[in-house]
Amino acid sequence: MAYELFYWTGIQGRGEFVRLALEEAGADYVDMAREAGDRVIFEVLKDPRTPSFAPPILRDGDVLVGQTALILHYLGRPLDLAPPDERLRLWTHQIQLTVTDFVAEIHDVHHPVGVGSYYEDQKPEAKRRAAEFRKERVPKFLGWFERILARNPGGSEHLVGDRLTYADLSLFQIVDGLNYAFPRLMHANRDAFPHVMALWDAVRNRPHIAAYLASPRRLPFSEYGIFRHYPELDA
Repeated sequence: MAYELFYWTGIQGRGEFVRLALEEAGADYVDMAREAGDRVIFEVLKDPRTPSFAPPILRDGDVLVGQTALILHYLGRPLDLAPPDERLRLWTHQIQLTVTDFVAEIHDVHHPVGVGSYYEDQKPEAKRRAAEFRKERVPKFLGWFERILARNPGGSEHLVGDRLTYADLSLFQIVDGLNYAFPRLMHANRDAFPHVMALWDAVRNRPHIAAYLASPRRLPFSEYGIFRHYPELDA
């Protein structure tokens, strides 16, 4: 039975972290809203057994899982994208939870006041938030990932052990999105994070990922998702 992924149409969003894992593994899955429209998301949100707060949501037979990090934790073993050792499996999950924190901060750069207001209604606050984000938060997060990669005895192109995990795919997505949203910042700092950039390059050239990135299934970044390019925020 195919996995069923529920996420909004038209944007990559948080669902993209799950798509990358499914695509890398060559898993049989259906992107439900792209097949039937966003209405199917509202239907699955009403499931009384384990109701999710918001998409992404994964359905695997009778199992319904919400929250990006938990979905990836659930998929890690069957997709062979998590270590078999329980300690390392939890470490992979911990890294993914840190990715989740970073994603929230990236989003809040362009929506620092509230998600219900347009960017245009909070531009002065966003500009102030972006200055701190560029100076303090990006170096702090990417520096943490850089240190993990540099110290990993399994190999510096993997965050955990000597094989690809879903955490590697998620860090790829982070870097790819930042390259779009903050091109000046990333170009100026790429030499500061050589292991992070090497991982990004290695993942994008993996056969399944390269095929996915070249396909229409990979939606482009835009000013409607998490990663948005506003030149004034990349000053």
